[in-house]
Amino acid sequence: MRDSLEHSTYVFSGLKTFHELNEAFPSLVDEQGNKKPFERFLNDVQKVDKTYNEHYLRAEYNFAHASAGMAAKWEAFAEDGDRYNLQYRTVGDDHVRPEHAALNGTTLPFSDAFWDSYYLPNGWNCRCTVVQVRKTKYPETPHEEAYRRGAEALANDTRGMFRFNPGKQRKAMPDYNPYSIRRCNDCDLAKGKATLAFVPDNELCATCRLVRQCYGDKTKLERAIERIHYLHEMEPLLKVKHEKPIEGGTIKVGFSTYGNKHLFSDTFGRSKVLEKEDLASLDKVLHQATFIGSSPLTHKRTDGVDHFYYFEGEIRGKKIRLNVARKADRKDNGFVRTTYFLYSINDI
Repeated sequence: MRDSLEHSTYVFSGLKTFHELNEAFPSLVDEQGNKKPFERFLNDVQKVDKTYNEHYLRAEYNFAHASAGMAAKWEAFAEDGDRYNLQYRTVGDDHVRPEHAALNGTTLPFSDAFWDSYYLPNGWNCRCTVVQVRKTKYPETPHEEAYRRGAEALANDTRGMFRFNPGKQRKAMPDYNPYSIRRCNDCDLAKGKATLAFVPDNELCATCRLVRQCYGDKTKLERAIERIHYLHEMEPLLKVKHEKPIEGGTIKVGFSTYGNKHLFSDTFGRSKVLEKEDLASLDKVLHQATFIGSSPLTHKRTDGVDHFYYFEGEIRGKKIRLNVARKADRKDNGFVRTTYFLYSINDI
C-alpha cells in the first residue's frame, strides 16, 4: 500500500511541476515579446511560486495525508470485512461544512458501493473520518438517504476528484485532479498497463508517461540498494548450522546464498508476520523451531532442490512455517553433496 500511495503522490507532484513551469517560463518575455528585466521576471516567477507552493500546497498536503491515513484504515477494515459496519463521522466543531455535517452518522456495511464514491477525504482540508461500529448498536442508513446526502456533499465537485476511495484504488491522489484531464480516469497508464498503453499526443500526457518512467527507475534503484543491504546483513547466517530432528533421524540445516536471495525476494508475499528486520536473526528462529512434516516435490525443479522439510517457529508470538529445502549437487566424479537450507517462510 505504501509504495502505491508514494507512486500516486509522485505522479501528482510531477504533473504539478509541469504546470508550474509552463506558467513560469513564459514570464521571460513581456506582452510585446521583449526580454523582461530580471527584477520583473523574478517578481512574476515568485507570484507563480506563491500560488503553487503556498496557497495550493497546504491544501494538497492536507489532502495527501488524509488520503494516506484513510487508505491505511481501509486496509485494516478489509481484514474484518462486513463483520462491522462503517460509520461516517465529522469532528463535530463549528468549522464542519454543512454538507459534511449532513453525512455525519451515515452507517453502511464495508462492502456497500457507497464507500466507492463517498469515502474520505470528501474535499480540500476535510477532517472527517470513518470508523467501525457494531451492527447491533447503530442501524444502517437507508440507501436512498445515504446517497442523497453524499450527492449533496459533493455537489460542487465538478471534476469528481473527491468521488474516490484511496484505500480501494491504492492512491493518495485520484487520477483526475487539478493538474490532469478527464481522460486520465480511463487511461491505461493510470491503470498500470504501461506496455500496452495508448498515450494521446499532447504535452501533458507525454509528461505523465515520463514521470511514471522516472518513478519506476527510482523505485528499481531503491529496491536494488535495499536488497544489497539486507543480503549483506544475512551474510553471517552462511556460517550457521543447526542440527534438527526429523522423522527417522536428524539433518543439519543452515543457510545458503541462493536460499537467502529467495528468502528476501519471495517470503514477504507469503508472510505478514516476517519483517525485513527479522532476516538477520532467522538463525535463532530456526534453532527454536520444531519439525512438523516433509514432502517430496510436486513437480521437477531445475535448481537441484528435491525435497522439503517443514518446521514450526515463532516470531513475536505469532506462528510461522519454515520451509527447508534439500538440495543434491552431483559432482563430475559421481559424488553427491546434500545440503539443507532455509528456503522460504509463510504464516500458519
